[in-house]
Amino acid sequence: MSPVPSVPSVPPVAAAAAPAGRPAPAGPTTSASSAEPTTSASSASSAGPTTPAEPSPPPSLEVSGLAYAYPDGHQALFGVDLTVGRGERVAVLGPNGAGKTTLVLHLNGILDAGAGTVRVAGLPVEKRNLAVIRRRVGIVFQDPDDQLFMPTVREDVAFGPAAAGMRGPELEERVVTALRRVGMEEYADRPPHHLSFGQRRRVAVATVLAMEPEILVLDEPSSNLDPASRRELADILRSLDVTVLMVTHDLPYALELCPRAVVLSDGVIAADNRTQDLLCDEELMRAHRLELPFGFDPGSVTPGV
Repeated sequence: MSPVPSVPSVPPVAAAAAPAGRPAPAGPTTSASSAEPTTSASSASSAGPTTPAEPSPPPSLEVSGLAYAYPDGHQALFGVDLTVGRGERVAVLGPNGAGKTTLVLHLNGILDAGAGTVRVAGLPVEKRNLAVIRRRVGIVFQDPDDQLFMPTVREDVAFGPAAAGMRGPELEERVVTALRRVGMEEYADRPPHHLSFGQRRRVAVATVLAMEPEILVLDEPSSNLDPASRRELADILRSLDVTVLMVTHDLPYALELCPRAVVLSDGVIAADNRTQDLLCDEELMRAHRLELPFGFDPGSVTPGV
């Protein structure tokens, strides 16, 4: 890959000062004679040792100050900050050219950051960690045919784990489990090109799930799907115990599947909110060229979970 040209530094955003809190009203003074007796040193020493609290696991994804310019000088990202907790489903919205694909390609090290950092489950996305990172971040491309190239569905799903060194019954179990999770187990020995587009999309998801990723990244998952295939994929995604980052122009699908959404616009995160609240903000939507389908009112819909 050509070296990334220097990226102008992103000025830090000054933290807003917290409003001064009101002093608590003074309570009645307790006299020394009526005060509670203090605990003696001997009784304190008899207490058992305090067990330190276990540290909470790091978020699935931490992006901090991420900036990137392509070799031709086009600056795509200007300082993206994004944190996604474990098990969250977050939609990434934005107009064409906003930097969504560029952001996604940083998550498993396909692109190297010009500035800033990316961490997956606490692990920095760096050259020395790429083998682990690429098992933790699975990307499902918009066109499933970009991911399916083996003679059978089984071989396509087995490709990733086999390349990582898995063999024998363990590999077979991994393949069967991934296909079962997307409802395609009975098609294991079929050629992928004999399947419908919706079925191929589900197999593409299975190829990623076979690696047991920390984060599942979906690029326009509802594109070219008929209503039944769209619903089937939504049911599958809701059933997965995995962090989901969904890049989409399909705003109703984002509302159905993702409780939280961010708007990426001009290379920065312009909004981060509950998906329903964001889609109901008409001024924000107009400012970032986001439009709902004719007649669709996000405020009248009960969001999916």
